[in-house]
Amino acid sequence: METINRRKFVKQTLTATAALAVPASAFAELITPALQFSQVALPYAANALEPNIDALTMEIHYGKHHTAYIKNVNDAIAAEAINFATEKDFFANTSKLSAKARNNGGGAWNHNFFWQVMKPNGGAPTGKIADAINGTFGSVDKFKEQFTQAAMTRFGSGWAWLVKDGNTLKVGSTPNQDNPMMDVSDLKGTPLLALDVWEHAYYLKYQNKRNEYVANWWNVVNWDEVAKRLN
Repeated sequence: METINRRKFVKQTLTATAALAVPASAFAELITPALQFSQVALPYAANALEPNIDALTMEIHYGKHHTAYIKNVNDAIAAEAINFATEKDFFANTSKLSAKARNNGGGAWNHNFFWQVMKPNGGAPTGKIADAINGTFGSVDKFKEQFTQAAMTRFGSGWAWLVKDGNTLKVGSTPNQDNPMMDVSDLKGTPLLALDVWEHAYYLKYQNKRNEYVANWWNVVNWDEVAKRLN
């Protein structure tokens, strides 16, 4: 009996010693990494949307505000041990998150989306996105009126959205950095188009004239990108 116990002891000791010798990276592969938000590269130069959106606003908006949202949400994920695997899951469980995680996660995602649905010389919607808008709202002009109304009546800071909810298109707005994918949002759906109506998005050029900012923003909408998201 003593011999058997001694053998077990030696075997267990050798196994434990071998485990300690294995690099930590080998164990890391067995652990699902925490979600990390990343900042998309700006798809155009900072001055590319002028005169509708000025270069200095773009530099501050992208380089300061958006960068801070990315850092802060990743800090919150680490500090709070948030273990959702995807951004979709993160937003589907917003009601369980801290204010820091919710606000900065929304700010990180919303801005990534915002940069991509703009481009120089945006033009007008065509093809399937134009058909979808005409079928839902009656005309592109009527859609723009509803969207502009959502942007102008959002009190304080927030976003205006065009979303797809099932087979239906809807227009609405969200406060602060909320978005329609969040379980706490009154407006729900798949985002197709978004407009940032926080003052930092327009104040340097337009001061308090949000209406002028919204009117000129239509000139830089990337309708090709909106159409891709309609599928």
